[in-house]
Amino acid sequence: MSALSDQIIVALDVPTREEALSIVEELGAKVGAYKIGMQLYNACGPEILQAVKERNGRVFLDLKFHDIPNTVASAARVAANLDVFMFNVHASGGSAMMKAAAKALQEEAAKQGKKRPLLIAVTVLTSMSEEELQDEIGVSRAMAEQVAALAKLTKESGLDGVVASPREIKIIREVCGEDFLIVTPGIRPADAAADDQKRIKTPRDAVGDGADYLVIGRPITQAANRSAAVEAIVADMELAIK
Repeated sequence: MSALSDQIIVALDVPTREEALSIVEELGAKVGAYKIGMQLYNACGPEILQAVKERNGRVFLDLKFHDIPNTVASAARVAANLDVFMFNVHASGGSAMMKAAAKALQEEAAKQGKKRPLLIAVTVLTSMSEEELQDEIGVSRAMAEQVAALAKLTKESGLDGVVASPREIKIIREVCGEDFLIVTPGIRPADAAADDQKRIKTPRDAVGDGADYLVIGRPITQAANRSAAVEAIVADMELAIK
């Protein structure tokens, strides 16, 4: 499998431990990591993290912490001891919250003598449209401007990168530079349904624009042959670098 497969994070958005582990056992190291979000974590608890790691899967813990700085800092300390590869907070929690999380994470990892996980922040959910952002949430800036502003705030707060839709990759690169991680959900092969994602791109386009990691769920997990689905996505990614 191409090294590009390391950029694929498979979203384990399934309701049970059995379903999640069957995916991990089938794909193994054919992908770079597995995302565990609120559905699976709330169903199984932290034990599911260890179960995935025991099957040689790195874990992106996608719980999107968003609370007062002290609470998020405490959550970051816990995450530092879960041996996850990466976890996230919401950038809209503000700089004080993000700085508190980054500081607590660094301190706890140093205390335990271990490498800290990557810490990234969610900008604007990929399911949200421009109209929802402005008319319902009340943000006056355009979508791209809002994402860029939150990405800049994230970098200034000392975090490693952001979660953003693939449509905002280029503007984030302009604002934050090349050494800033961009993790992109909303990835759909050309022949796949959009489902509830609204700001989407193909794997080829996301890689071509400069994404570091592609979070992909249903196009892989619901495929009749998951390994073949991964191989097809990698082949599409390769077209971006030829």
